[in-house]
Amino acid sequence: MPWKDLETADPPLAAFGRERLHGRVAYLATSRANGAPRVHPVTPIIGDGRCFLFMEPTSPKGRDLERDARFALHCAVSDDTGGSGEFALAGIARRETSAETRALAAGLASYAPEERYILFELHPRSALATVYGNGRPERREWRAAAP
Repeated sequence: MPWKDLETADPPLAAFGRERLHGRVAYLATSRANGAPRVHPVTPIIGDGRCFLFMEPTSPKGRDLERDARFALHCAVSDDTGGSGEFALAGIARRETSAETRALAAGLASYAPEERYILFELHPRSALATVYGNGRPERREWRAAAP
């Protein structure tokens, strides 16, 4: 499921997610070979109905995703009140090697990716937004249909 499926199913949730993730520091959770969790700072790229991550080819997160494609991604929060809201995404990451896809992701990026970087596309299976207002959290959730 590409990011576009989230955009189609729940446009406000996808727009909020893009606002909280695109070009900003977020935290990617992967699984080590022994099953233990690992968390990495990343800068997601969202556009054209897709969600990408560039990374160093020697990065443990890339090795983790190639072994076990499951991921969770969470935006950074702006302060201890969570005033700007939280957005979390979970799904499957796939390594992308086509020159066309790489050019698209590089063109959408908020920075100039190095030629050596490897590229993954994130395919969401679920998304969750939490906004703190009126003294209590308000949540909005999406889950992809079962394949």
